[in-house]
Amino acid sequence: MKSATASIVLGMLCTVAIALPAAAQKQQKGKDTTTIKKDSVAAALAKLAIPAKPDALKPYKEVVPPGTITTSGLFKVHKSNDKYLFEIPDSLLGRDMLVVGRIAKGSSEFRFFLGTYSGDQIGEKVIRFEKGNGNKIMLKTISYKERSADSSANGLYRSLLNNNQQSIQAVFGIKAINDSAKSSVIEVTDYVNSDNSILFFDPALKNLMGLAMMAPDRSYIEDIRSYPMNVEVKTVRTYNSRPFPNGETRTYSFELNSSIVLLPAIPMQPRFFDPRVGFFADEYINFDANSQGIRNESMIWKWRLEPREEDLEKYKRGELVTPKHPIVIYIDPLTPKKWVPYLMAGINDWQAAFETAGFKNAIMAKEAPTDDSTWSIEDARHSVLVYKPSNIANAMGPSIKDPRTGEILETHISWYHNVMDVLYKWYFVQAGAIDKRAQAPQLPDSLMGELIRFVSSHEVGHTLGLRHNWGASSTVPVDSLRSKQWVEANGHTPSIMDYARFNYVAQPEDNIGAKGIFPRIGDYDKWAIEWGYKLVPGASSAAAETPVLNKRVMEKLASGKQYFFGIERVPNDAKTQYDPRNQREDLGDDAMKASGYGIANLKRIEKHLMEWTRQPNEDYSKAGEMYLEIVKQFDLYMGHVASQVGGILTTHKTVEQAGPVYEFPSKSKQQRAVAFLNEQLFTTPSWLDDKQLASLTATDFSAVTAIQKKVLMQLLAPDMIDRLNMQEAFDASKAYTAAQLLHDLKAGVFSELTAHKATDAYRRGLQRVYVESLLAVLAPTARLSKDSDVTPLIRAHAKELLNAIKTAMPQMADSTTRNHLQDLYERLDNGLYPKK
Repeated sequence: MKSATASIVLGMLCTVAIALPAAAQKQQKGKDTTTIKKDSVAAALAKLAIPAKPDALKPYKEVVPPGTITTSGLFKVHKSNDKYLFEIPDSLLGRDMLVVGRIAKGSSEFRFFLGTYSGDQIGEKVIRFEKGNGNKIMLKTISYKERSADSSANGLYRSLLNNNQQSIQAVFGIKAINDSAKSSVIEVTDYVNSDNSILFFDPALKNLMGLAMMAPDRSYIEDIRSYPMNVEVKTVRTYNSRPFPNGETRTYSFELNSSIVLLPAIPMQPRFFDPRVGFFADEYINFDANSQGIRNESMIWKWRLEPREEDLEKYKRGELVTPKHPIVIYIDPLTPKKWVPYLMAGINDWQAAFETAGFKNAIMAKEAPTDDSTWSIEDARHSVLVYKPSNIANAMGPSIKDPRTGEILETHISWYHNVMDVLYKWYFVQAGAIDKRAQAPQLPDSLMGELIRFVSSHEVGHTLGLRHNWGASSTVPVDSLRSKQWVEANGHTPSIMDYARFNYVAQPEDNIGAKGIFPRIGDYDKWAIEWGYKLVPGASSAAAETPVLNKRVMEKLASGKQYFFGIERVPNDAKTQYDPRNQREDLGDDAMKASGYGIANLKRIEKHLMEWTRQPNEDYSKAGEMYLEIVKQFDLYMGHVASQVGGILTTHKTVEQAGPVYEFPSKSKQQRAVAFLNEQLFTTPSWLDDKQLASLTATDFSAVTAIQKKVLMQLLAPDMIDRLNMQEAFDASKAYTAAQLLHDLKAGVFSELTAHKATDAYRRGLQRVYVESLLAVLAPTARLSKDSDVTPLIRAHAKELLNAIKTAMPQMADSTTRNHLQDLYERLDNGLYPKK
C-alpha cells in the first residue's frame, strides 16, 4: 500500500512547465534581461532562423468576418470559408485538457481487435495551450510520470521543471486578439488536416494495425464544434496500409472523432492504491515523499462521487444521499432492442454496491436520446455502452481518466455482438448438465438476456475502477457450492469481477436454480466499492486518508474470507503467477474436489453431445465445435489442479497485520493434486475418445493428448523443481519435495512397468514426452545454473527410470510395448551416458 507525506497541490501536480511562484519570477526577471544586448539577441535569432519581430496581428473583424459560422462552448470555434479558427481565452492558457481520439465510423473490410469499430479509442493525450514569444501559441503534451509539489528554496519542484521540459507539438501564429473577450484567435486548419498523433491514431496503435501514411487528397475535416466543456473534431481520414507479404497495399477510410476535454480546475482528491483491494491504478514517482530518495506511488481509478453541499451533514451521519454528479451510462441507440433491458439491468445492479459507500442512485443506465440533435455517441462528456456488429466474442469496459488524480471522467464500453457465441459455449459446457434450457443448439432469448446482464455488470465493474478478482472463488467451500440453500443465497463466488463463470460444481441431484448458477455482484464487490468510494471526512489529502483506509481493510478482512482479493496471475511475476488461489474460471477452495465434480458433469454432457446440438438441415459441425469446448473446459480443470503443485501463496499485509505474506500449499494438497492428475489425465481419459464423433466431424483425440503433454512438461520443468526445493529448504518436515513429485509421477505415468501390462498408443506418447523432458534438463544445451539441485536430481531419477525399464522389458508379452520400452531405454542411456 502506498502513502504520501505531503498532499498534492493544485497547479504543482506535474513535472511540466508550470508558472513559477511570483517571487521566483521577479528574481528571474531581474537576473538577466538588462545584461543582454539587442544585437546579440538578433544575431542569435538569425542563426536559429527565428523571426526577431513578432507576427503582425490583424483586426479581429478581418480574421473573423461577418458571416463566419461560430459555435461557443469551451472556447469559440469559427468556420470562415474553408478555414477553422480556435478562439482561446487567456483563462484557458496553461489549463490541462485531455484529448481522446475515437473511431466514429469503421472502415469497410478493416477488422482489427482495436481501433476498428465505432467507439473504439485510438489515442489519448494531455495537452496545454501556452503563449510563446512573437504572438504565438504553443501546443504542448504533458506528462505526469514524475512529480514534486515542494517549491520551497530547497525543494525539488524547480529542479524537476528544469529537467522535464514538455514537448512542443505545434506552434500557431496568433491571427487576431479579441480585446473584449481577452482571447487569441489561431487557425488550426492545416494542423487538423495533418497526420498528427495528438488528435488521431496513437503511433504505436497505428503501427500495430499496419497503417502507413495518411492520403491527404482523400482526407478532410467533416466538422468542428464547441460544447460547454469540450470541443469535438470530426474528420475523415484515409490511410494506406503497409505492404502485405504478397506486395499488395490497401486503402482504408475512417471517420474519426477527437474530443478536447477541459480537465477539472480543482482536481479530485486522489486515493492511494492498496494491493488488498482490487482497483486499477496509475503509478508515478514522487520526489517529495522520501527525503532520502524517491517513492513510487499509485492512485486508483475512481469516479468523483461527492454529496451535494446541502447533504454533507446527512452523509456524515450515515444517511444515504444522491451524489452531486451521478454516473450515467447511455445505451447505444443502435443496440438491438431485445437486449437493451438486460444491458441496463447489468448497469443498475451496481446501485446496491454504492449504497455501502453512502450513495443512492449513484449509477444509472439510460437509453440514448433520439430527439436531441446535440447528443453524440462520440462526445467525450457522455458515457456509453457501444454495441458493435463484430465477430469478436468479447466485451470490454475501458475508462478515460484524469492522469493527475485517477478521476474517471467517462467510459465507452465495447460490446461486441458475437459475445453471445462465447456465452452460449460457456453455459453449455458449465451448466448444460444441470439446466435443461442449455441442452439445445441455441439458448432461449430470456436465458441469453440474463447471461448478457451478468457480462454487462462485469464490464461496468471495470469502468468503476475494479480489476479482476481471480481469488474470490477460492474462499468458498466446495461443499457449499452443492448446497441449494447456501449457493442461491450467497452465489458461487463473492465477486462478479472473478472469472468464475457458472457453478459447474453443482450436480443434477442438487436441484440448484439459476440464482445458484449465475454470477452476481457479491460481498467483495460491495466492499471494494465501499473502500474506493466512501469518503473519509476530515481527511484533506490522500496521505491523511491512508491510516483510516488501512484500518477499514484490516477490519473487513478479519470479518470474513469473502473479502479476499486475488490479483490476475501475471506471467513472469513471482508474486502472482504461482498463487493457485488466483486462477481464472476455477471454483471453490479445493481444486481437486471441484474439478472432479466438473468432470462428472462434462461426462454427462459428452454423452448427449450429438443429441443436444442437432439442428435440422445442418451437418455435425456444431457437435464437433462443442466437443472442443468440452476439451477446453477439461483443460481448465487440469490447470487448476496442476497449479497446486509448487504453488506460492501471496497475501499482502501491512505491518499492523499478523501472519506470513508468503506461504506454500500443504503437502497433502500437493500430493492429492498429483494423484488426481495421474487418475484423471495421465491415465488415458477414454471418455473423451469419441470415435463416432470423430467419424462425423473434424475432431480427434489429439486435443486431449496435447493437454496431457502440456501438464506433464509443466510438472517436470526446472522451475517447478526449483520451487519444490525452495519449499523443502524452508521447512523440510512440511514440504512436498521434488523427489516425492518425481516418484509419484513415475508411479502414475509408468504404472505399466510394475503391472507388466501392455501400453496403449496414447500412454506410449505420454511416456516419450516424460523421457524427453528429463533429457532436456540433462542436455549440454540446457541453461541451468551449475550450483542448481535440478540437474543431479533429474539425473538420479533418469537412472532410476532406466533401471526400471530394463527390469520390466523381459516381462512384457506385448511386442509393441517391448519395442517402445527398448526405444525409451536407448534414449535414456544415450542421454545419461553419451557416446564419445
